[in-house]
This record gives sequence, structure tokens and C-alpha cells, in this order.
Amino acid sequence: LEKEGLFDPTRKRALPYPPRRVALITAGDSAAYADFMKITSARWGGLAIDHYSVLVQGEQAPAEIVAALKAVNESDTVPEVVVLSRGGGSAEDLAAWSDERVVRAVAASRVPTLVAIGHEVDVCLAELAADMRASTPSNAAELLVPDKREELRHLRAYERRLNEQLAQVIMRRRTGMAMLAERLDEELIRLAQTAQQKALAARQLLAAYDPNRPLRQGYALVRAGSNLVKQAAQLRAGFEIEVEFIDGKVASQVKQVTMKEKK
Repeated sequence: LEKEGLFDPTRKRALPYPPRRVALITAGDSAAYADFMKITSARWGGLAIDHYSVLVQGEQAPAEIVAALKAVNESDTVPEVVVLSRGGGSAEDLAAWSDERVVRAVAASRVPTLVAIGHEVDVCLAELAADMRASTPSNAAELLVPDKREELRHLRAYERRLNEQLAQVIMRRRTGMAMLAERLDEELIRLAQTAQQKALAARQLLAAYDPNRPLRQGYALVRAGSNLVKQAAQLRAGFEIEVEFIDGKVASQVKQVTMKEKK
């Protein structure tokens, strides 16, 4: 069997972890069955287990084990892994698990195999041909599914790390928002100051062009009809004019126009 490569480590497949459906080949009234069911339920739960009850020792055992393996591989709902298990015993009790038919059936299974026979010191050929060996039926359950309490502890630790990272992200965002708000405030203040300066310049410009400003300084506006008189040349003797002061208007008549000499 070794020369044929049935025990070659390179042909062994990885088992799904954790699987959703498992086929269990063992005696229904055995401690191996009870231990496997108890530990898988306590560690993980929710695992679908298809049990194939067989004789695990005696002359009829190899044929029943091979038939159970055949049924597993031909099942309409093929499991992800098949576990073959039994408790400890004498070499004679464990002989069925080194039977050539059983070993070849384990090696030929298209469903990945996990074999747990006897105690840790017991070794049979079916274990060597399997994809994975467990030291005991209880160990098979431990290898197959994680401990939900340990997984919950990891999840809580992961949740704490996520919360810490989230808090750091929020703090950085808040700091960034505060800096942005500060820059916006500075920009608004600058815009407001610029607007105030422009408004002041506009008021000063309006004040400079205020037609009443010269009047407040003692000057007067002279109109001939509706026209503003800017030069003496616009007038003639006898013209009716209106002189506007800051506090009122005076109607008058031009008696004489005297022009300045041009230099």
C-alpha cells in the first residue's frame, strides 16, 4: 500500500474549516459517537451531521465500513468531510481499521477523510491513508470545528480594535473639520474686512462727488433756466439767473458780464 502511494503526504487534501455538513461513520451506541457529538455541539453548534452506524470491530466490520463510505460518496447531499471513528481497544479490536479494503476505500474517497481510531498511541493503516488523522474521537471534533467561545473572544477583540480605529478616524476628521472651520472663519473675516474697505471707499467717493459739498464750503451754484452756468461766457446782460446756496436760492438778473483777460 505504501509503494502504491496510498500513504503519500502529497496526496492529502485540506479539510474545510469549519465544514457545514459532516458524515460520521461509527457505531451509534459507542463512546466515540457520544464524544464527537457532544464536543462538536459544545464547540460550534449548527453542524449538520449525517450518521452512518457500523460495526467497528469483528469480521463484518470492514465490509460495513466500506459500504458506509460508498454510501457517503454516492449521497445526493455530499458532505464536505467524512469522519471515521471508534474508541480504543486491543490490536485485535482495531484490526478492521487496518483491513486492506477499508484502507483502499479511505484512500479512494472523493470526500475528504478524517480518521480517529482508538487512543493517541494507537495507529492503524486507515489513519495513514486518510487526509487527516486525529489522536482520539474527541480530538477529531476539535480539529474539525473551532471553539465558539474562543472565536467570540477574537471577535470582541477585533470589535475593540475596529472601535479604536473608528474613534481615531473620527478624531482626525474632527480635527480636520476644526482646522477647516478656522480657515473658513479667517477667510470670512478677510472678506468682511475687504467689503468694509470697499464700502468706505465708495462712501468717500460718493461724498467727494456730493453736489452739496461745495455749497457747504461757501460756494454757490448758478443756473440760467435749466442750465448750470460754469463760465461767465454763458451769460449776457439781462439774463435771469438763479443762485443756489446751501440754505436757499436767490433769483437775480445779470447787469454786466466782465471777462478775464487770457494769459
